[in-house]
Amino acid sequence: MKLFQDLLSSNSLNHLTSAGPRIKQRRGIEIKSAREVEIMRKASQIVATVLKEIDQLVKPGMSTGDLDEFAERRIREMGAVPSFKGYQGFPASICASINNEVVHGIPSSKRIIKPGDLLKVDTGAYFQGYHGDSCITIGVGDISSQAKKLSLVAKESLMAGLNQIKAKNTLLDIAGAIEDHVKKNGFSVVEDYTGHGVGRNLHEEPSVFNFRTSELPNVVLRSGMTLAVEPIVNSGSKSCLTLDDGWTVVTKDGTLSAQWEHTILVTKNGYEILTCRESL
Repeated sequence: MKLFQDLLSSNSLNHLTSAGPRIKQRRGIEIKSAREVEIMRKASQIVATVLKEIDQLVKPGMSTGDLDEFAERRIREMGAVPSFKGYQGFPASICASINNEVVHGIPSSKRIIKPGDLLKVDTGAYFQGYHGDSCITIGVGDISSQAKKLSLVAKESLMAGLNQIKAKNTLLDIAGAIEDHVKKNGFSVVEDYTGHGVGRNLHEEPSVFNFRTSELPNVVLRSGMTLAVEPIVNSGSKSCLTLDDGWTVVTKDGTLSAQWEHTILVTKNGYEILTCRESL
């Protein structure tokens, strides 16, 4: 995902750097060919498979480090490379963020998953030169009614946004649908981070914002665009802060956060979810 304040300073990704080995020269918004889309389907299905397996695997007493080891092993077994590991120095193959942790939680053998936790798992796979990217929220055991509603609304807001996707609609159509659904249910949209284009690079243009703004380009959608749409929803304030590890972002007021994300292909009449798990 992209940091909103960085985007305002440049309206591009040219100022960002990465320690990872897979940053290609950026060429603005890229329209994918049929060959590229087919590769991205495969990359995205690797991601979908790993997340579905993690959803079935996770249980109290496991560590987030256990999940990271599992994800990396499975990604590599399917012929891909973890997109996140080494990307701008990130040390793991998944982001594992629990409860009030919003994004970019670093997996650790010391971070034990407990009953009632709201766990966000975000991962990506790099396959034959292209990335897939997706995130799910998992309720561990019996979770509170508030946590259930938050996760459901975040997932529904993602689908509300996706249902606005078709050629000639705009990013504001997506953003408005997401924001309206979240606010209608009494929650807040995190504005510090946005979705993004995805393809040869993990993060490409355009910035796919989840709230109405006039400060970023309102791009017209075109068939062949591939986007990572990822609303992040807090139960309290939208405000966040980054911990001393330089990665983990938490809600400023300590309330819960949920996130759902899919990599999608824009088509003439709608969209295709490349990271769909239901058909697996």
